[in-house]
Amino acid sequence: MPFVRPYVRSDGTPVRGHSRWAPGARREMTIFAAFGLAVLAIGNASTTTEADSTPPEPPVTYPILFEHSTNSAPKTAVPRSTVSYPVKFDMPALQRAAPTPSVSYPIDLSALAGER
Repeated sequence: MPFVRPYVRSDGTPVRGHSRWAPGARREMTIFAAFGLAVLAIGNASTTTEADSTPPEPPVTYPILFEHSTNSAPKTAVPRSTVSYPVKFDMPALQRAAPTPSVSYPIDLSALAGER
């Protein structure tokens, strides 16, 4: 959808900036929207009958309660260090950026000196 910048017509009338549909785009968007609405209507169609309208019973009851087992693990875990020495991670060496040339085309100095 192209945007037309504000301008002044030849007779002096100012025109605000606006967007304009491309040729044929309005018809294509209408077809696309109609197709999308048809898909939504077919996808949301109800196929249940009056007898099936009641929701099924859930197979579990909430809240779920677990039996307390007697295991040797403490109830509150205490975080502990797994190593006793400092771990050093490899750091990549910093690389200096290559200088970029300030001139992007070749300069023929002999052509400049020939005019003197």
